[in-house]
Amino acid sequence: MKRKPVRRKSPAKNTKKNGFLGRKIFSFMVVFAITILLMVGIYHYREGLKYYLGFKSRAASKEQIEDKRLSDVRNFQVLSKHQNNAIGIDVSEYQGTISWDAIGALEQKYPIHFVFIRATVGKDRLDRKFKDNWLGAKENKIICGAYHYYRPNENSLEQAALFIQTVQLNQGDLPPVLDIEQLPKEQSVARLKIGLRRWLQAIEAHYKVKPIIYTGEKYYEDFLKEEFGDYLFWIANYNFYREKIQEDWLFWQFTEKASLPGITGSVDVNIYNGDLQQLQFITIE
Repeated sequence: MKRKPVRRKSPAKNTKKNGFLGRKIFSFMVVFAITILLMVGIYHYREGLKYYLGFKSRAASKEQIEDKRLSDVRNFQVLSKHQNNAIGIDVSEYQGTISWDAIGALEQKYPIHFVFIRATVGKDRLDRKFKDNWLGAKENKIICGAYHYYRPNENSLEQAALFIQTVQLNQGDLPPVLDIEQLPKEQSVARLKIGLRRWLQAIEAHYKVKPIIYTGEKYYEDFLKEEFGDYLFWIANYNFYREKIQEDWLFWQFTEKASLPGITGSVDVNIYNGDLQQLQFITIE
């Protein structure tokens, strides 16, 4: 006689139930973690958020609230941590026509002490607004400096000659600046460094002052920090997690998205690693 096969109960339902419960717990944990991160972020930026949203002063007028022009909360957060530092901007023809007599203070609180103005690009290009910007800033008693945008694939001494022909520096001006941001396409990094050194030496020989080097933080760390350690650096770093200038930076460009009366559109903002009196100490004698 044949026996009927015994059917065993499938655990499929229990497995399905356990899987659903696991996914639910995982989803809850993800939401919980995101909520905690948001709360921590809001708490960390609480002063910047209050100011940015216009709640810092109940007495603030509608016009004052509307005039708030910082592009994001981080800008205010950074500025609030450097209240004793000299604050400045850098400009070029990309800012268009600047009303220098209208240049005031960032958020009506942080005055502009200095400006770096682009003068030349490569071996043959003048910034179209350099002369106007230089005269305008000078007339409004802003400490001025000039910078050269270096093209890696062009002759370094020809680039230095163009800058020298274009820029006259006097007592009270900031040292000249070499802006290097690109890697070469037609030569090695080693040859690039030789060219940079030649530019720097030619400029120092002419102006009798050691130039400053501007670059991004990664470029600085990867290519310049070791071999150009005898120079002072102006570093660009816009990362949200950085809120204080590093000790070995002379200047820190912390944003490219600030707003300022007198300038249409965005402008870069820079912090000097010292106060106004210390800034004046590094100017040309």
